[in-house]
Amino acid sequence: MNKPKDNKTNKAPVDNRYYRKAHFLISAGNATQFPQSGREVAFAGRSNAGKSSAINALCDNKGLARTSKTPGRTRLVNFFAMDEEHRIVDLPGYGFAKVPIAVKNEWEKLMTQYLSDQEVLGGLVIIMDIRHPLNDYDWQMLEWCNHFNLPAHILLTKADKIKRGPQQSSKLQTIKKLKEEGIEASVQTFSALNKTGLDELVEKLNQWLDIDK
Repeated sequence: MNKPKDNKTNKAPVDNRYYRKAHFLISAGNATQFPQSGREVAFAGRSNAGKSSAINALCDNKGLARTSKTPGRTRLVNFFAMDEEHRIVDLPGYGFAKVPIAVKNEWEKLMTQYLSDQEVLGGLVIIMDIRHPLNDYDWQMLEWCNHFNLPAHILLTKADKIKRGPQQSSKLQTIKKLKEEGIEASVQTFSALNKTGLDELVEKLNQWLDIDK
């Protein structure tokens, strides 16, 4: 007796081998050090939201982007290259209360220079803890993207910390609030621990980087 055909179509997983090629290129402390050719995507987020872990999960390299028990440690714009033309950029974490005001001001100046002047930037991934997204600093980043006509993609990280129902609720509430404020951004859930959402992230980055991998 023949088995009934399964009408479900299984989507092939996205291949992230291209991002495994990522290696450290340069840490920039001022705009004159920013690479000016090729194409890149940047990651930004509140300190301790899981930005470094997300980058490391994407590139399958736990030691690529620095993770620290002291949020706010990263003070430079860090560039990682997959090849001569394509890069991932790790922006300084923002919003950590214990960082001195002078340091916060320097970070804001550096990030403003990067977002406003970096013509090779294809889009910004904004990292938010799924349990408490859209704080004041997140809104500031989204407003900057809106002002500079820069595509934004929200990564609701640490999805493994809560059950599927609350995950979807947080995602839908985030989408609703963005719509209410007239802010355009795509939204997804993500877990660096179990790689949930990795395919969706890779697809978005491939689109922004204009690559077919």
